[in-house]
Amino acid sequence: MQIMIKTEHLSKEYGGKKVVDDLDLQVNLQETFGFLGPNGAGKTTTIRMLTTLTKPTFGRVWINGFDGVKEPTKVKREFGIVQQHLSLNRELSVRENLDLHARLH
Repeated sequence: MQIMIKTEHLSKEYGGKKVVDDLDLQVNLQETFGFLGPNGAGKTTTIRMLTTLTKPTFGRVWINGFDGVKEPTKVKREFGIVQQHLSLNRELSVRENLDLHARLH
């Protein structure tokens, strides 16, 4: 079966606090996957790493075989996103945020 999403030891820290800790995940082609958990569980941070908006502190991400850190442009071609709320990415400039939202819409 073709692997569409894969993470190995995916971790993210902010100021020494681990918000995603050693996540191993695999989602195969044609599987339906729900990403559920309480507030503060690391769901948004994980999605941001899967979509190349945030770089992992440690670990690896592959989307349809493309490395999320080494091949972000190819990864971005592999998924679509619908945001619940419009928000600004503080890691991007104003121009980059405008460009991102224009491309998403």
